[in-house]
Amino acid sequence: MRRQVGYQWKLREVMALRGLFTTTQLSPLLAERGIELSASQVHRLVTGTPERLSLQLLAALCDILETTPSELIPVTAANAQQRKTAGSGIAAAPDEPNLRPKRVRLRPAP
Repeated sequence: MRRQVGYQWKLREVMALRGLFTTTQLSPLLAERGIELSASQVHRLVTGTPERLSLQLLAALCDILETTPSELIPVTAANAQQRKTAGSGIAAAPDEPNLRPKRVRLRPAP
């Protein structure tokens, strides 16, 4: 059985809980911990969901916000639905018509 894994990026919510409401408040706190990011990079970090994140940056965010990675990035996992294939032995529902192709007879044009 396949598992579908997902995550949410909650940096903005956790910042708000800790009293940080703008990205300009976060930049100097990151710089104190040796993380030098431009204003646009910090903005994208806060407003978007990053696909890649260095562990050094994650550790700095956890230190600044006094939180754990699991609070910043809650993970969800669920069983994925299996795709149904043609030969899976599942009969058509009774209310569906029999969906079989009809043989066509071609006649010459008049």
